[in-house]
Amino acid sequence: MTERARGERTVNAVIAVLATLMCIACILWNIETPTRLGFAVLTEQYLAFQLGMALTIVFLRFGWRGKETSRPDIPNTVLALACFGVLMYAAWDFSWLLKEQFYRPWQITMIGTVVTIAVMEGIRRRAGLTLFIIVAVFLVYSLFADRVPGELVGKALSPVRLVQYVGFDPSAVFSTPLRVGTVIVLLFVFFGQLLFSAGGGTFFTDLAMAATGRTRGGSAKISVVGSALFGSISGSAVSNVVTTGVVTIPLMQRGGYSKRDAGAIEAVASTGGQLMPPIMGAAAFLMAEFLDISYTTVAAAALVPAVLYYISVFVQVDLIAGRDGIAQSADDATGFGDVMAAGWHFLIPFAVLLAGLFWWRLDPEDSALLASVAIVAVGLLRGYRGERLTLRKLARVFVDTGTSMVDLILIVAAAGFVIGILNITGLGFALTLMLVNSVGSSLFLLLLISAAICIILGMGMPTSGVYVLLAALVAPSLVQAGITPIAAHLFILYFGMMSMITPPVALAAFAAATITKTDPLHTGFAAMRIGWAAYIIPFVFVGAPALLLEGSTFEIVVTAVMSAVGIAAIGAAIVGFLHDRLGSGMRVALALLGFGALPIGYLPAAVQPVHLACTAAVILLTAGLFLLKRGGAEDNQIE
Repeated sequence: MTERARGERTVNAVIAVLATLMCIACILWNIETPTRLGFAVLTEQYLAFQLGMALTIVFLRFGWRGKETSRPDIPNTVLALACFGVLMYAAWDFSWLLKEQFYRPWQITMIGTVVTIAVMEGIRRRAGLTLFIIVAVFLVYSLFADRVPGELVGKALSPVRLVQYVGFDPSAVFSTPLRVGTVIVLLFVFFGQLLFSAGGGTFFTDLAMAATGRTRGGSAKISVVGSALFGSISGSAVSNVVTTGVVTIPLMQRGGYSKRDAGAIEAVASTGGQLMPPIMGAAAFLMAEFLDISYTTVAAAALVPAVLYYISVFVQVDLIAGRDGIAQSADDATGFGDVMAAGWHFLIPFAVLLAGLFWWRLDPEDSALLASVAIVAVGLLRGYRGERLTLRKLARVFVDTGTSMVDLILIVAAAGFVIGILNITGLGFALTLMLVNSVGSSLFLLLLISAAICIILGMGMPTSGVYVLLAALVAPSLVQAGITPIAAHLFILYFGMMSMITPPVALAAFAAATITKTDPLHTGFAAMRIGWAAYIIPFVFVGAPALLLEGSTFEIVVTAVMSAVGIAAIGAAIVGFLHDRLGSGMRVALALLGFGALPIGYLPAAVQPVHLACTAAVILLTAGLFLLKRGGAEDNQIE
């Protein structure tokens, strides 16, 4: 073995050890090992340890341009060692440092400087220039806040005070985002990695194929169902696309969908997984922490909007299949009963997870830990289609979980910088006041501006990172305008996620385009067309809280039905097919009636009865077109 090969092997071994330690530390922390052993460990000590592991891995694994390298150069090695040494010291002596913080000892300045520089350089390499520039603007602002004209004037910090605060204070880098990321999200990523290593990913795809493969446009419906199941757990729309897309996209192309539509459908379905309870890509747990409410409340509020999202996607893929003559595509698919017979054991860990969250009312991290134990138990005993969890795979899961968490840890640490600066300078209040004052009394205009900001800020960032940043910057303005906190936070989550399918930086659509080998921008615009409902649903649930399960059962049911009918009608108008091809006049009529059916509650009260009338008109029109089709208008375009 050459010296270079030995060096690469050593670096890989070090990274594997650090990543494994991240997972082990998370598990030990969540079972309260320090307390059980009779000694106290501050939360910040644990967070410093995790941040130190993540930063060390970044500088060992990724070069100056953000690409993987098998052997770091000397400057990167020095950076990695500095991060490791400084943050391990912080983890060891944080209690004393916290007591002495008022006197600002040199040790805090050293820790703050290293953390600030390392996190900023880390997000430049891993999260891209967008987030780097956003955070850098806030850091620079804090140095000159007292000189900023107008409403954004604030309290300025000296350079030394800035690094001491953002790089050490429990209200900045070691605040809620980093704690949720390393305590809760890490365990759910671990849960997902275990599930996939045991064959759960294949099981989900087969289950979707068995359930929908023999229907019209079944290949696309397989993608929608499989990606929804997969995406809720994976926590990343892009990883969802590249994982399930290699199966579903070729399947859709063989079934008759164009390359552009196949990639777009996969991107939209994968993105929606982050919005679908029970796991929601772990964003729900961050939301529960920010709002100080139970996870159950968040999941319940998110359920109906997520179902409406997938109704829209389902309607469109079905109607595209009808319009283009795409028939069933899974004649050789395994039967539903056969799939369940082979993979029923995967239902056990999900039952444990859901029981922990909703029945036993455990904390999310405890539920994830119990579910992970259940996966290990059933995965070691029983396989699925040749895939089985082994001790070697189990060891690899620890490594993969730790390395996959690195980017998120960097992003939530950087979000901690932003949150800290918003608090200490007073910028948070000033931004909220400025945004609210700029739109006057127009709630719709405020929502429109906020949606645009969410899409722009969310470009190129993973789900949890998008949400944390927007929760600090945009959500307070919406709450100040009178929107309920849960509606405001779901609103920013939806539009933050829409950056995944909105050009010019539509990462999920671009990932799908690499599989279809077609133009990324065309795929992105097609994804916007298929995922259009996600741009509308947030405006609806802000004005109609019944969609978030607020109100009487009657109100919730009526509002959900009107929304579903309206979304289905607009989907048919966009596709241009409903029992038969639709002419331009019928498409315009359906679109207008669909929008009229949507129960947008912040319209004048006199308009509200129009929603019911439009809903009834859509139902009658659909029934009439169906009867017309059965009456013999087989190949005629309906005008």
